[in-house]
Amino acid sequence: MFSRTSALSLAFLVLSPSAFLSAQKKLAANSHASQIPHLGEAIQITADLSEAPRKIYHAEVDIPVQPGPVSLTTPQWIPGNHRPTGPVDDITGVVFTANGKVLPWRRDDEDLYEFHVTVPAGVTTLHAHLDCIVTARVSDKLAVLEWEKLLLYPAKTPVKNIAIQPSVKVPAGWGIGTALTPTDGYDPQNPKGGLTRYAPTTVEQLEDSPVITGQYFHEFALAPEVTPKHYIDVVSDSPEDSKLRPALLTELNNLVRETGAAYDSRHYNVYHFLLTLSDVAGGEGLEHGQSSDNGVGEKGFSNPMHQLAESDLLSHEFTHSWNGKYRRPFNLYQDDFEKMQQGSLLWVYEGMTQYLGNVLAARSGLKSQEQYREILALSAANLDYKPGREWRSTEDTAIAASILRGGNPAWSNWKRGQDYYQEGELFWLDADTLIRQKTDNKKSLTDFLHIFLGKGGNTGPLIVTYNRDELVADLNQVMPYDWATFIHERIDNLNPRADLTGIERGGYKLVYTDKPSKSERTMAESGSRRGSSVNVWYSLGFRVSSEGSIADVRWNGPADKAKLFPGQKIVAVNGNVYSGDALKTAVKQAKGTSEPIHFIVQSDAFVTTADIDYHEGERYPSLVRVDGTPAYLDDITKPLATPEPIPAEPAKD
Repeated sequence: MFSRTSALSLAFLVLSPSAFLSAQKKLAANSHASQIPHLGEAIQITADLSEAPRKIYHAEVDIPVQPGPVSLTTPQWIPGNHRPTGPVDDITGVVFTANGKVLPWRRDDEDLYEFHVTVPAGVTTLHAHLDCIVTARVSDKLAVLEWEKLLLYPAKTPVKNIAIQPSVKVPAGWGIGTALTPTDGYDPQNPKGGLTRYAPTTVEQLEDSPVITGQYFHEFALAPEVTPKHYIDVVSDSPEDSKLRPALLTELNNLVRETGAAYDSRHYNVYHFLLTLSDVAGGEGLEHGQSSDNGVGEKGFSNPMHQLAESDLLSHEFTHSWNGKYRRPFNLYQDDFEKMQQGSLLWVYEGMTQYLGNVLAARSGLKSQEQYREILALSAANLDYKPGREWRSTEDTAIAASILRGGNPAWSNWKRGQDYYQEGELFWLDADTLIRQKTDNKKSLTDFLHIFLGKGGNTGPLIVTYNRDELVADLNQVMPYDWATFIHERIDNLNPRADLTGIERGGYKLVYTDKPSKSERTMAESGSRRGSSVNVWYSLGFRVSSEGSIADVRWNGPADKAKLFPGQKIVAVNGNVYSGDALKTAVKQAKGTSEPIHFIVQSDAFVTTADIDYHEGERYPSLVRVDGTPAYLDDITKPLATPEPIPAEPAKD
């Protein structure tokens, strides 16, 4: 537990591993006052979300200045987004005033996020008004504020050194969820709306502290015996949705406890899961040090069926508090939001988090061990049928993250996308099972996590950077091995096939059957984002919606050889008007015959025909147990902490 002074000191530090332990000792004797701006000099910002239902936010910002030229900026490279997503194009209505007089300003010719203002003599505070047009994460009943929408602060200055004191104004009766510390008695159990003031922080930490607000708001305490305190704050478009199921709350209690066992540390003063449930406000999963911004559909956690597709969301973003926020790649961290964040180690930042998020979801009960394996099979098969791996390494998908995010799905299997997530998941499973095998299951990746993520013990919000050499050194502390080559072969080299070694060493094998797994069927029946298309990727080799629109065609697969391409729409299959069932029936009927499957397809204003010569039937990925081998995959997904029994779900109507 840290006092407010020590917590602020920690928030301003960014350390290399070699400097970390000595700095920890110095903290006891030195408050680092030279690194912390005087609170009297703090920027004052009021975020006004009272017009959120009209899709517009406002801000009033008072910035301490001295007379002369001043350059101010809004954020460009947002931590966690891995590309320059600062919404400068949506920031509008910018007006600067001093002593009530409007001042002229000019945007920088090269850095379009930067504003130049000349401050008159005698002026010590510059006032800025700005608006932001908000087209996502907002509805009539709720709103989300990621602070880049309204932040304005001195340019070319390390953001950890800029003090700022925030206030937030919301519609009457709306509740507020955030990791910021209220200073005026805000009671989350009795929200009244209006203005709430928060304790001073830094621009770096404010950007890392989102706010959710809504008419239908609930805050639930989690695992009350654990320190620091944990909460889940929920807003929704319908009043019944924010009343989370007892089973889900129990699973989240287990998750909090499991992270303590898995990571042997906590690096925050408080933690808030921020959850928005809305079909209007859109999805999100963004990590922060003391909170996470999670958005799913209105019914995303309403029952186990809907929850399955989202089962790793909260555990993934929570894990980022350790892996990504506390331990951060040396070249991904920058001291301001104007500099490019380099992504070469995202296979650790995101890839290891992808692995751990899924494992912790299983350990906590957010999904079962069987569901874990079935979803892992879907992920592994997708990578194994990714032809782009023939020319693009996993490391390059990480280096190129900022240009691969948000790309068009057309030919994405040949281009590759953010594969460092799932490739990293298989990599760290490979490492985990290797350690277990060579130590007779006496050690595991958990021992590495205690070293790597737990370095320095419990802290407040702090950034400690690392490089590949440290990964190798920490892995060698657990088990001596040629880890440098292990990494190089899997991450740097071209590998035409996915790394399935961890699955196989874990006691299972990836196979293809003629029926989808229970989990795949559940996600399809729930209408989730993971089950919204007809799965013929491993047979015909294309991704197609239930309406017949082709999103992607597998390079050198059967559909590619038939000259189908993304953007076409299937009108008919084997003489029948297209439907998902008609397509699957055609695949079944072609098995063992010599007759191709006949298609009529539309492309723009033209209609053509195509024949796919495929006769192997339906193919769906699954994992099967290999008898006589250690079931490390089952060991990995067993709870490390004593689980709280999960209440039975009410019977379906």
